[in-house]
Amino acid sequence: MGLPTLLCNRKDLVALMRESPFLLHKRSAMDAHAAIRSYTARRCCDGAQSGTRPSKIEGMGELKWACPLCYFILYYRKIHPIYFYYRKILVQEEKIMAVPYNHKAIEAKWRVNWEKNPVNVNDGKKPKYYCLDMFPYPSGNGLHVGHWRGYVISDVWSRYKMLQGYYLIHPMGWDAFGLPAENYAIKMGVHPAISTAENVKNIKKQINDIAAIYDWDMEVNTTDPEFYKWTQWIFVKMFKEGLAYEKEFPINWCPSCKTGLANEEVVNGCCERCGATVTKKNLRQWMLRITKYAERLLNDLDKLDWPEKVKKMQTDWIGKSYGAEVDFKVENSDEAITVYTTRPDTLYGATFMVLAPEHKLAAQLATEENKEAVEKYIYEASMKSNVDRMQDKEKTGVFTGSYAINPLNGAKVPIWLSDYVLADYGTGAIMCVPAHDDRDFEFAKKFDIPIVQVIAKDGKEIENMTEAYTEAAGTMINSGEWNGMESAVLKKEAPHIIEKRGFGKATVNYKLRDWVFSRQRYWGEPIPIVHCPKCGAVAVPEEELPLRLPEVESYQPTGTGESPLAAIDEWVNCKCPECGADAKRETNTMPQWAGSSWYFLRYVDNHNSEALVSREKADKYLPVDMYIGGVEHAVLHLLYSRFYTKFLYDIGAIDFDEPFHKLFNQGMITGKNGIKMSKSKGNVVSPDDLVADYGCDSLRMYELFVGPPELDAEWDDRGIDGVYRFLKRFWTLAVDSIEKDVTASKEMVKLRNKLVYDITQRLESFSLNTVISGFMEYNNKLTELAKKEGGIDKETVETMTVLLSPFAPHIAEELWEKLGHTDSVFHTQWPCADEEAMKDDEIEIPVQINGKTRAVISISAQISKEEAIAAGKNAVADKLTGNIVKEIYVPKKIINIVMK
Repeated sequence: MGLPTLLCNRKDLVALMRESPFLLHKRSAMDAHAAIRSYTARRCCDGAQSGTRPSKIEGMGELKWACPLCYFILYYRKIHPIYFYYRKILVQEEKIMAVPYNHKAIEAKWRVNWEKNPVNVNDGKKPKYYCLDMFPYPSGNGLHVGHWRGYVISDVWSRYKMLQGYYLIHPMGWDAFGLPAENYAIKMGVHPAISTAENVKNIKKQINDIAAIYDWDMEVNTTDPEFYKWTQWIFVKMFKEGLAYEKEFPINWCPSCKTGLANEEVVNGCCERCGATVTKKNLRQWMLRITKYAERLLNDLDKLDWPEKVKKMQTDWIGKSYGAEVDFKVENSDEAITVYTTRPDTLYGATFMVLAPEHKLAAQLATEENKEAVEKYIYEASMKSNVDRMQDKEKTGVFTGSYAINPLNGAKVPIWLSDYVLADYGTGAIMCVPAHDDRDFEFAKKFDIPIVQVIAKDGKEIENMTEAYTEAAGTMINSGEWNGMESAVLKKEAPHIIEKRGFGKATVNYKLRDWVFSRQRYWGEPIPIVHCPKCGAVAVPEEELPLRLPEVESYQPTGTGESPLAAIDEWVNCKCPECGADAKRETNTMPQWAGSSWYFLRYVDNHNSEALVSREKADKYLPVDMYIGGVEHAVLHLLYSRFYTKFLYDIGAIDFDEPFHKLFNQGMITGKNGIKMSKSKGNVVSPDDLVADYGCDSLRMYELFVGPPELDAEWDDRGIDGVYRFLKRFWTLAVDSIEKDVTASKEMVKLRNKLVYDITQRLESFSLNTVISGFMEYNNKLTELAKKEGGIDKETVETMTVLLSPFAPHIAEELWEKLGHTDSVFHTQWPCADEEAMKDDEIEIPVQINGKTRAVISISAQISKEEAIAAGKNAVADKLTGNIVKEIYVPKKIINIVMK
């Protein structure tokens, strides 16, 4: 192994020699050895790994341990040839980089400058553009590189729009009420007000490290009484409009968080926040009648420039279906059971019906001999979660002993209970057609219930059915007067036939359920309702809002179904606002979604004490033009925000009914092997060290370079080095060119315009990872061109600097200043490509003989057919040995000469 191989790599030693090229001889060999290792973070050579021989350094007065190679090169460097080899490299690099790229100094300088001279100022003349991040929960864990991704994307887009001449509305705030903040406070053993304030302070500092142009004058916090005054005001308005109401029923209950959950907060049977298995609990709840808006929420999705995936998720969640409600009279009773079915055409095949164990008639229908079994089954079902009940496993059930009457043919239909039917979906009862439904078929086979086929392919009945016939189309059989009809036609007509005969009605149904709005927790907005024995539920007068959250000694959840607020007698006991009688306040609080359902409106008028937002500012600055955040909120926050916006539009508070015109969902940054970053898994990557080592600009660009922004990406620290090297190369090219007076060649102008066109196209299509690779590609091309022409012209350097500025704002500002500009780079305009200048003067095309390429020639892009063929023939003249029968020229593609 040669000496140069043993030595530290070239880059590291050059860095060391640059640090102090004239002082190294004063160091001991041991000092030099340590210095090299500080650059390489490893042993500099083999000798250092095995305990090296002591070397007496003159004048040091003590023995120093050193690697022999470092000793010779650094202490006796004046006579060692390897020293001169590396010193030559150092001199060459110093010549190339006259002013080294110092990210720390540059970024510190421009942070101070932006603080004194904000670049985004509303002059009242520019059109607005509102770009918004989904505001964060102020978690105690702080930000990791995954959080940076969405914030960088929104800041890049905001700066791009600013360069297009818009006044940017780009605020930030805190979603600080609710379970995430309260659970963290309980874990840390501090009051949520204290922990939340501290977390906000820490995360705000971290967010500032991103160098995003957030307007902190617009900052909001959902725990601020001046903010939640308007959250309560919206609830009062909904209450007065009949959209907020009380109801007692079995709700989703998280035994860990000790609170009720909305359906949207239950994922695969588990709490969306903590992951605990969700059970059922019978509680009095406040509900919001979101179902009243179901049709508008569905239809208005067509207005939105949102990802199709999100629109489909909301469409499926709303779950509109067409069918019929059919009334089955209970035999020997005045009761009737109403079922909803999307397949009323199969009514003749309904051989049994199933009720949810929670159905109001479930226990009542049990005959004496079946009563004990029915009661036992109802109890066992109450212990299961909805997910357990809906799993694809063997079905359970119990016969009540009672029968209903099929209204079409008068047949007796046994009434069963089964836990696969849920009380809160449809009517809590279903008619079962086992011949045409897999689940019903399995149930019928298990409990020996008759199976009657009513739809058949070509009208031919299947003998001894072994599985349900579930084809959508077929001919009706065993269906009385409907025999011979096509099932697809009858499916549309049957609801109206049923309605005409008086035992049901055509119905549109939705899977969407009203929003469970109560939480049995402390850290949330108090619900502004007073319960009066005489007047019932009464809203707190609007002029008395905000109803402030009181201080409590014990804020931990009780688990009893009551909020900790219930224990504060002096707060709970009050007077009725209507009659003055003794009354009690509502002690449940609002969910964490209450403030986030409308916060985006408040940013533009956050100090208004008279209105949620003035109509003047709402009309001028709203709605949101671009909303950026994770897809996990598709049927929670995004649906609730649309509901709130439509309600506020209906009462005249605003003049638009959709909150977010365009939506972009960024993918998640994961740890190794695609595992989500979390403190518990030990795979969190902090941005702090990366910013210190490589700079904010490098990290911003690498956040985008890791992959398509809409997809998840696995983080790898090593990749940022490539981005950092690109910035250094561009800096060197730009600084070197600025000092020269280079005249733009035609090739340079063409390359400049292609650069503008490609970067703009990729940015507009949100292909942000290819924007970064595009910068690298064009920088390489410009560098090669600079070698030929002695540098790059000033306009090209300016253009590249402006294009780079949304992504790497610090280096762009520094170069813009070096280019002689006194104003910010963000006060210029985004460049436009000249398509004429992009056209190639010459093109390379293959020349073929009988379809085989024999040469490649350069010709004018505007050449005529005759001239092109002549040039091609000339290039392959020595190969034209036969008779030419055809000459083909496909413009700018190929020349083909056909010979015999």
